[in-house]
Amino acid sequence: MTEETPGFGDHTEKPDVPSGATPDDAASLAAEPSTEEGPAAPAGDAASSTTAQDVGLTAQLDQVRTALGERTADLQRLQAEYQNYRRRVERDKVTVKEIAAANLLGELLPSLDDIGRAREHGELVGGFKSVAESLETVVAKMGLQQFGKEGEPFDPTIHEALMHSYAPDVTETTCVAILQPGYRIGERTIRPARVAVAEPQPGAQTVKGDDETAASTDSADAAEDKETGGGPDEG
Repeated sequence: MTEETPGFGDHTEKPDVPSGATPDDAASLAAEPSTEEGPAAPAGDAASSTTAQDVGLTAQLDQVRTALGERTADLQRLQAEYQNYRRRVERDKVTVKEIAAANLLGELLPSLDDIGRAREHGELVGGFKSVAESLETVVAKMGLQQFGKEGEPFDPTIHEALMHSYAPDVTETTCVAILQPGYRIGERTIRPARVAVAEPQPGAQTVKGDDETAASTDSADAAEDKETGGGPDEG
């Protein structure tokens, strides 16, 4: 009988099997993969992988920054549009309020004219006086302002001339009488002041100019006579 030498004839390494283990346990240990680490990757491959990863992260960061800038610009544009919308709404509210007040006060102007005429004639007494003053206080709180005075220059944008005349003591078209006062709310004119106007006399400036010319001529003649000895020549 041939004697087997240990280590020869069987080159397959067998896993260490604990004593008392069954054949099935030995088969399971043989099927498990080895946990020993393989050879390490070369240093050059690791550096290339790290560089590629950094480039990818940088590209992603640039994309995020670009998107953030776009969203910020959109937000700023929306905020500016909202502010413009708010200002436009506030302006429209003021305009609507002024139009409503002007329409209401326009209907009260005849009553205010009656109150003014009664005051001029001394008829604003008793309870009528209290009611009239209360009404004038209310319309003043609503922003109604009266304008138009005698002696002020005529302005066609706020005055309506109902009567016309000439006067020697005016140098421009002037309001000489207020037939009906004008009313305004802020810069909005509800009714122009109805006035009588007077203009300078036609030719007044020409006559004045002729008088000044004649006076200067007389002065020149007198100076010339003084230089020549004055009076006619003696024969």
